[in-house]
Amino acid sequence: MPGRQREDVRVMAETRADEPAKAARGRLAWVADPSRWRRHGWFLAVLALGTALRALAMLGYRPALWFPDSYTYIVTVFKPRPDLVRPAGYSMFLKLLEPFHGFWAVTAAQHLLGLATGVLIYRVARRAPRWVATLAAVPVLLDAYQIELEHLLVSDTLFTFLVVAAVALCASERRAPAAGAVAAIGLLLAAATLTRTVGQPLIVLLAGWYVLRGRVRLAGLLLATALVPILAYGAWFYATYQRVGLVGANGVFLYARTMSFADCARMDPPADLRVLCDPRPPERRPPSQEYIWARDSPLVRLPGITFTKETDDLAGRFAMLAITRQPLDYAASVLTELGRTFTWGRPVYPDPEIYAYYQFPVTAPGPPGRYPAQVGADYAKLYERGPIGTEIAEPYAGWLRAYQSMVRLPGPVLLGVLLVPPAVALTRRRGRPAAWLVPWSAAVVLLVTPAAAAEFDYRYVLPAVPLACLAAALSIRPDVRRRGGGKKEFGNDIPRNVQL
Repeated sequence: MPGRQREDVRVMAETRADEPAKAARGRLAWVADPSRWRRHGWFLAVLALGTALRALAMLGYRPALWFPDSYTYIVTVFKPRPDLVRPAGYSMFLKLLEPFHGFWAVTAAQHLLGLATGVLIYRVARRAPRWVATLAAVPVLLDAYQIELEHLLVSDTLFTFLVVAAVALCASERRAPAAGAVAAIGLLLAAATLTRTVGQPLIVLLAGWYVLRGRVRLAGLLLATALVPILAYGAWFYATYQRVGLVGANGVFLYARTMSFADCARMDPPADLRVLCDPRPPERRPPSQEYIWARDSPLVRLPGITFTKETDDLAGRFAMLAITRQPLDYAASVLTELGRTFTWGRPVYPDPEIYAYYQFPVTAPGPPGRYPAQVGADYAKLYERGPIGTEIAEPYAGWLRAYQSMVRLPGPVLLGVLLVPPAVALTRRRGRPAAWLVPWSAAVVLLVTPAAAAEFDYRYVLPAVPLACLAAALSIRPDVRRRGGGKKEFGNDIPRNVQL
C-alpha cells in the first residue's frame, strides 16, 4: 500500500509539472491555427495599415517633430527637478530612452504605444461583434492627427496609452476582480497623472466605479496604490519649492481661462487683484493662453517670474472671484470651448502658430525663438549627441500630408460616438452597472476638464477618442451573452488558459 501511494504521488507530481508545458502547447496551437487569425482579419488589416503609416512618418520626418513644450521636458532629463508648469512623467520616459542617443527612438516608442493602444481597444471591445471592435480601434490606428501627435515630442501619446491601459483593465474585469489588477490600475493612473495632471480626476472616477459595484475595499486599494507615487512626487515638489502640489501653475492657468469673460466692473475686485484686469471687452481679447505667455499680459508684467507662489495665488484668487461673481458667463464660456470639439471643420485655433504644430509641415521648422526653448535646445543636442532639427524626406512626407488632408475623425462623428452608449442604455432594462460607463465617463472628463481649466486645444481631444470608441463598442452588446439552453458564456473565442 505505501508503494501504491508513492506511485500516486509521483504521477500527480508529473502531471502538475507537465501543466505549464500543456498550457504552452495550447498557446502555440492557438497562435498557429490559421482560422484564429482569419477571425481577426479586418483588425489585422487595419493594424498593418496603421503600422505602414507610422513607418511613413519615421521615413518622412526624421527624427521627430518639435513642439514648444518639448524643450522643457528635455531640460528636466538633464536637470532632474519638478517643473512648475508640467509634471516630470514624460521627462522620465525620455530619460529611459536616452541610452539610444537619438529622438528617433522616442518617436518609434511613441508610435508603438499608439499601435498598442489600438490593440487594447480591440481586445476589450471584442465583447461586441468583431466588426464593431475593429471600428472602435480605427480612429487611434488610422487618424492622421493621431499619427502626427505620436511624432511630436510631447506627453500626450504616453498619457493616452497609460489611461487606456488603466481603463481597459478596469472594463475587462470579471465579477471577482483581482487585487493585483486593481493595484495595477492605480499605478497606471498615477503614472498618467504624473505625465499630465488632467489624470487626477480619473483616479476618483475609477475608484468610484468599484464603489458603485459594491467593491469598497478594492476602491480603497486603487486609491492607495495611486496616491503613493503621487504623494512621493508631491514630497519632491515640496522639497524643491516649499509648495504643496504637483505643479505650481494651477492658479495661473485658471486665471487665463477666466479672462475670456471676466469683467472687473461686475466683479469689483479688491485693489491687489485689479492689476490683473484687462480693460478690453471680452470679444476683443486674445485667446486665453496668451495671458500666460504674452509679454503684454497683466500677469506677465508683474515683478518676478510668472509661476512664483505669490503670483499663482494672486491669479487663483482672481479666477475664483470671476467664477463666483459670473457663474453663468463661466458656464457659457466652458460650453463654447467644449463646442469646438464637435465642429465639422478644423478652424485655426487658438492661433496659427499652435495650429501649425499639428500639421505635417511642408518645410522644416526653424530653430526655437523663445529663450526657455533655446536653453532646452542646447540640452536636446546633448540628448541627440549632435545637431537637432527635422529633416523632411520626400515623397514619404508628401504622402503623409495628402493623407492628413483627407483622413481624420470629424467632430460631429465623435459627438455621435459619445451619444451611442446612453442611447443604447435607454433601450435596455436597468441592471448592474454597465462596463461602458468607465471609458465613457473617462472620455467625458478628458474633454470637459481642459475646457473648464485651460482652453480648447486639438491635442487635448485625441486622448479621449479611443475611450469614447471603446465605450460605444461595449454598449453594443452586453458583457455576457446567452447561448442555447440559457447557459451564460463570455463572448470570447480564446481558450481559458490563453491570454491575447
